[in-house]
Amino acid sequence: MTDPTNLTLGRRVMAMIEELAQHSDEPGRLTRLYLSDAHRRAAEATLGLMQEAGLNAHIDALGSVIGRIEGSDPDAPALIIGSHIDSVVDAGRYDGNLGVVLGIVAIEALRRQGIAPACPIEVVAFGDEENVRFPTNLSTSHALAGLFNPAWLDGKDQDGVTLRDALVRFGGDPDGAAALARDPARTLGYLEVHIEQGPQLEAEDLAVGIVSAINGITRARATLIGEAGHAGTVPMHMRRDALAAVAEMIGIVERAGSIRTDTVATVGVAQVQPGAINVIPARVDFTLDARAPDDAVRQAMVQDITTECQAAAQRRGVNLSIEPFMDSPATPMDKGLIGQLENAVRSLGIEPLHLASGAGHDAVAMANLCPSAMLFVRCKGGISHNPAESITVEDADAAARVLIEAVKRIVA
Repeated sequence: MTDPTNLTLGRRVMAMIEELAQHSDEPGRLTRLYLSDAHRRAAEATLGLMQEAGLNAHIDALGSVIGRIEGSDPDAPALIIGSHIDSVVDAGRYDGNLGVVLGIVAIEALRRQGIAPACPIEVVAFGDEENVRFPTNLSTSHALAGLFNPAWLDGKDQDGVTLRDALVRFGGDPDGAAALARDPARTLGYLEVHIEQGPQLEAEDLAVGIVSAINGITRARATLIGEAGHAGTVPMHMRRDALAAVAEMIGIVERAGSIRTDTVATVGVAQVQPGAINVIPARVDFTLDARAPDDAVRQAMVQDITTECQAAAQRRGVNLSIEPFMDSPATPMDKGLIGQLENAVRSLGIEPLHLASGAGHDAVAMANLCPSAMLFVRCKGGISHNPAESITVEDADAAARVLIEAVKRIVA
């Protein structure tokens, strides 16, 4: 178990987390969207941390920060450790950032112990995991996997700025995405440490757990068009109220996610126009996020949601369009790397717990390139995507020790 009197690794992790948390697009809360000014500052700060740890580091064409140390055989396939440094709006400080700083801490520990890995090790801080700003799907990690979709460059944020233009302003290169693709033959594997974002580890009183698989995700943008009218003069039975129709559709989405095993479905955004207290809503733009560990179940759920929502729109005399923009398959983790994590967890006197991830991660994209595995770290109350996101220094220390032990076993 972790020695409570010696938490040097955990304290180092927490200090790095605190440093990165200073970079936000909004005063008073942590918001760091892909290619924003705060993302640029955080990328440069991460670059500095990597260089201080002895990594040869750079910011790539799409804004990912990549650091590398060579092994005794520089031609051997590289082990990649990574996560992301972008965030949702009003985020917590550990989501994504924890995995990046743990990778840096692991390299520091290896160098301090005089351990020369047999193969190169890279630490990667991806920039577009949350996919909040642009309609993308893990674009920066998919680029390394050779699956970057050029159409993403023309996607626009809510202010009408294209990813292409934002990338140029950031200092990146829109034409450089294809060149980022890695050769699978030269990539040994990918490890990612992440807060659990759920309550299972806390319920089991465990510091860490091992991810067995990552749920598949469908995301869509929907627009519903009704008709504006005076809130005081249009009779109820004559209205084409877009918001009332969306309220019914939100119920449809909620039921669809509730009646199946291990599925969830969410409407996370609903923007109402014209948005006046005395005007019947004429338009609502809203989103759908549907997840399941089984792709067939997820696809059937999305089809049921679509069919029922279209029926509700027809019944209410409004027009509904649904545009899917993300279809991320369920992703099992690599058994060999899972085994290495199991051995590393047991070395700390912790019994390995396997659990599925309901959230998507860069490991989904990286699994297309190489064997991939994830370690979860307990978070207070299972809370994430929230300023209340919290882990303890003891758990950060335990995660660092597990990662270091696993890396030693893999690159020996």
